[in-house]
Amino acid sequence: MKHGKRGAPFATKYTPKDIALLAKTDLAHQKLSGPATKEIFRRAYDVFEQKDFMRLSSISSSHLYNLRGTRQYTSETKYFSKTSPTKTNIGERRKPQPEGKPGYLRVDTVHQGDNLVRKEKGVYHINTVDDVLQWEIIGAVETICDRDLVPLLEALIAQYPFRILGFHSDNGSEYINRQVAKMLNRLLIHQTKSRPRHCNDNALGESKNGSVIRKHMGYGHIKRSEANVITKFYTTHFNNYLNYHRPSGYATIITDAKGKEKKIYKTYQTPYEKFLSLQSPEQYLKEGVTLEQLKKESMKQNDNEAATEMQKAKQQLFHSFRISSTGL
Repeated sequence: MKHGKRGAPFATKYTPKDIALLAKTDLAHQKLSGPATKEIFRRAYDVFEQKDFMRLSSISSSHLYNLRGTRQYTSETKYFSKTSPTKTNIGERRKPQPEGKPGYLRVDTVHQGDNLVRKEKGVYHINTVDDVLQWEIIGAVETICDRDLVPLLEALIAQYPFRILGFHSDNGSEYINRQVAKMLNRLLIHQTKSRPRHCNDNALGESKNGSVIRKHMGYGHIKRSEANVITKFYTTHFNNYLNYHRPSGYATIITDAKGKEKKIYKTYQTPYEKFLSLQSPEQYLKEGVTLEQLKKESMKQNDNEAATEMQKAKQQLFHSFRISSTGL
């Protein structure tokens, strides 16, 4: 009995060129689902009239997954296993638990707005706040790419007088990436990131963004080229004022008869005073830093003198923005 002719083998219907197009598409879109990739192929052929996608435009999902299993596809997309976000475990997803100890930072980015007329990007403020003390160190960068951000983050961490043990941010790619992780690992700092649908995980950082940065720097556009002079202002005047001369409110948690917790704010101290209130605060200091040095720094000026000097420096800073923008 004669057997009928077998259908054309799988490999002859979809050529190496088709597999290469699939690999290129998957690399560009970071490997979408089969149906989504099929739609891209259909649009390529029907909408954008790309003739090379003629065969792939009618591919079934099962055949698409078969192509993804070929040796050629694996070879052309082999670095997926190194770069796919699903394979990268940077930062633990949890809320920091400092247990009353300093050294656990909340980190957030504040963008100073774009100039839509000139199509200029604004400067970025990088805000770091200790979870327990509310000790705050701020800087500014032109962009939030690794080249600008990583050196600034390291410089901000270096300004803290106590050891930094934790670094918590939201899930923004400026913080959740290999370069930041590498820097934090080198400094032996544990990295965590906010959990999905837990908007309060980084509430302290976001609160300080409004009450400190927006209050003093406003919402108007500032050119990103001003990042260095802004960072100099923060380092020379503003950070010192925040930590030694500006009182912050510290919550006391009260539990009622029904077990419901409520925060009340009766304690107001500077972050420096809060640090001194800890049991044996010297145990948290970095090597080479003493309590006597911190006390000397705190007593250089009284609060009003420090605030007045900071405000004067801020006025000069904003005046320099106007001179720069007018070209005078």
